[in-house]
Amino acid sequence: MLKKNRLFTPGPTPLLPAAQNAMAAYGAHHRTADFRALFSRVLADLKEFIGTKNDVLVLTSSGTGFMEASLTNLTSPGDKVLVLTAGKFGERWVSLAKAFGCAIETVTAPYGETIPVDEVRAKLKPDIRCVYVQATESSTGARHDVEGISKLVRALPDTLLVVDGITGLGTTRFDVDGWGIDIIIGGSQKALMIPPGLAYGAVSERAWQRMEQTKSPRYYFDLRKERKAAQKGETSYTPATSLFAGLAAALDYIRQMGEGNLTAGRDALVANAEMCAAMTRAGVEALGYKLFTPKSPAAALTAVASPTGIDSSTIVKHFREKFGAVVANGQAEMKGQLFRIAHLGYYDYMDTVGVLAALEHVTAAVTGKAVEFGSAVRAAQEVYARASSS
Repeated sequence: MLKKNRLFTPGPTPLLPAAQNAMAAYGAHHRTADFRALFSRVLADLKEFIGTKNDVLVLTSSGTGFMEASLTNLTSPGDKVLVLTAGKFGERWVSLAKAFGCAIETVTAPYGETIPVDEVRAKLKPDIRCVYVQATESSTGARHDVEGISKLVRALPDTLLVVDGITGLGTTRFDVDGWGIDIIIGGSQKALMIPPGLAYGAVSERAWQRMEQTKSPRYYFDLRKERKAAQKGETSYTPATSLFAGLAAALDYIRQMGEGNLTAGRDALVANAEMCAAMTRAGVEALGYKLFTPKSPAAALTAVASPTGIDSSTIVKHFREKFGAVVANGQAEMKGQLFRIAHLGYYDYMDTVGVLAALEHVTAAVTGKAVEFGSAVRAAQEVYARASSS
């Protein structure tokens, strides 16, 4: 049987064909008028996609590069920061803050749960310089209450809020300026449907002012340097030029989703992720699985607890070997305990139905129990039908 490779992982994600074509065809030098025009258009479109009037920057790096920049540019060694962590990427904030000599306070939640806003309130003090949080903790599939956290942080005039929206942008609604988010970070390999290699973010005026005071070392990730270059339509260093061409094509595609309006297209992209997530949750539960994050599930991905006595690595392996489909295992100590099905990137209703149909066969194979074929697909279709009729 033919096996077409398909990605159901939270990054990299399925690629937009128009973006692939644009990347393959693009060969302009980065210090030319052609690239400056492309770069400036991408920055303007990203502002609209994020929904902000703040400056937007794009770095040639993974999302972690912009995470590091939000530490080095906004803090000095010894500064007190508050990290909200409930998974592996929250723990990455802790590691970054430790690497640059910050004094770290934390609010933690068990894997699979969301950050309690009341505990954030209790830990927030005027001497906290920055608060760092994920919008979506993609290691567990949990979504955090960024709006609620923002309200608490805004009550402190000298505290900045940094949000890792790498899997959140394009799958979750944000009011970046209204909520007062000082830096929000995205990555090219998520909802924007192109390969890894670009990290982007919106930076508030409060954050720019902080950068003039901070003392942490920075060079490649000096955001002030990038802001100055961007004003001339350039990057400080050699950018991934073909990825910018792909990003421009992806943003054009999202604009088409909104019938010429990029903001409307972004909202449609978020609605697509929400729909596919709801379908997936219904489908896996119809097969008897338990959601790993039942209380505050993200739209970017669904984390599913492996059945008792079955290592999730076996499920991941069956997906790959029988159907050429790649779903994500749990990370680090969660490996073997859960698998993750993502629904972002160039991903739609048909992809959702297909992965659930495959999961029915995988479940029968790994459990040795009878499975009612069509049950997961039917549950997902019912979710879609109810939403469509309303």
